[in-house]
This record gives sequence, structure tokens and C-alpha cells, in this order.
Amino acid sequence: MAAPSLFERMSPMEITKNSVIGDILDSDPSTAPFFLEMGMHCLGCPASRGESLEEACMVHGVSADELVEKLKAHMAQ
Repeated sequence: MAAPSLFERMSPMEITKNSVIGDILDSDPSTAPFFLEMGMHCLGCPASRGESLEEACMVHGVSADELVEKLKAHMAQ
């Protein structure tokens, strides 16, 4: 029986309002549309990648709690 791959051993990222956007995107690039949907179109910008979800949501007038739930649901699939 083969040993599990590194990907299989990695546990899913815990998403909170304090999660850093760059870390989320690095963990799961398929989350990008959720950020684009909220108006965050500069995902490659160092400033935006270093923001927490809560900070980005505050700037873009989006509910951080709703975005956290959307991201959690997406990443659980």
C-alpha cells in the first residue's frame, strides 16, 4: 500500500475573518472568483494578498461572515 501523498496529508485550511487572502489563494486558487465577485480585482497585488478577509471586506463593503461561510462551503467540496 502506497503512502499518502503530501496533498492527501494536508488538512484543509481553517478559514476565519483573520485569514490572510494570499494564504487562502495559495491554499486553494479556485477561491479567486469569490474575491473577484466582491470587487477585489487586484489579487496579485502584494497589498491585497496581505490583507485579512475582514480588512478586505470592510474596504469593499461586504460581510466578512458571509464570505467566510462561502469560502468554507467551497473548500469543503
